[in-house]
Amino acid sequence: MDNLQRPEYAHAKALRRTRYTVVFAALAAAFLAMIILNINTGSVSIPVGRILRILFLRQGEANEVSIIWKIRMPRILQAAILGGALALSGFLLQTFFGNPIAGPFVLGISSGAKMCVAVVMILLIGRFGTASSWALILAAFAGAMMSTAFILVVSRAVRHMAGLLVAGIMIGYICSAITEFLVTFAEDSDIVNLHGWSQGSFSGADWSGTGTAAMIVGIAFFCVFLLAKPIGAYQMGEAYAQSMGVNIKRFRMELIILSGLLSACVTAFAGPISFVGIAVPFLVKRALGTSKPIVVIPAAFLGGAVFCMVSDLIARMAFSPTELNISTVTSILGAPVVIYMLIRKNR
Repeated sequence: MDNLQRPEYAHAKALRRTRYTVVFAALAAAFLAMIILNINTGSVSIPVGRILRILFLRQGEANEVSIIWKIRMPRILQAAILGGALALSGFLLQTFFGNPIAGPFVLGISSGAKMCVAVVMILLIGRFGTASSWALILAAFAGAMMSTAFILVVSRAVRHMAGLLVAGIMIGYICSAITEFLVTFAEDSDIVNLHGWSQGSFSGADWSGTGTAAMIVGIAFFCVFLLAKPIGAYQMGEAYAQSMGVNIKRFRMELIILSGLLSACVTAFAGPISFVGIAVPFLVKRALGTSKPIVVIPAAFLGGAVFCMVSDLIARMAFSPTELNISTVTSILGAPVVIYMLIRKNR
């Protein structure tokens, strides 16, 4: 009997590997294509040949070199890094709550981070004329942890998905209302960009901010990848995870801190961005046909990067020269996925 099962098992394993390879290859191809397309698209169109020469040889017209290296490349890389961070944050929250609709935006975590960043921006920019990236990240992390603590309290009393979703929406509304109140009375020449930031945007990205975001997200990604085995055990239930030697209290704390750090980094640099943290992990799992963290973690990060790069391109070019807020586009693309998830869950 074992001899009959072994060929079938080997065949199924080979099919899974082939599927994983195809999905990762498609994501990598989409990633490279979006880099070229984003660089090439704008008020100044630059042919692909000149783009490659500028990227790899630093040769070309001074104006085109400046456009690519000082404006477009930082924005593209920041969209990719922060998009991956959002998808990874959503995956961690879904693991923590055991709920596929859990995400930093829907649960109000992004709104809490946004509120604290707005407060810090108003205080620091109004007094000192500037606000450092680290100050914004720390403020966003504090806001994210505050909202997460509220959701944790509610989740103990409300077990079903709808109640948790409503609680998240309510905390999101409260934090957004406070933020809008602050923004309304903070309009002056020093914080003219606060309105645009509060709606979510990758505009204004520079190499300094992109480098800081890359460092924080890179460290968080490495830590999440190290947790792949405990996450896989936790997906089977707390009892099973404990039997495998997982310290549940410490593990849950690690999930919350890493998720909050990733969400805070995104909010600090680009403002609140909706639905990426829910839609991308779901789509990636469906494409891979598995929930194994060792496979889903890198795929979700790459998928989130592609999703936000596509959204940013649409935001820039759909009604050019007017630029849409990034959350407007991610909502249009991601909300139908969430609706489908809810219908599928009810069935």
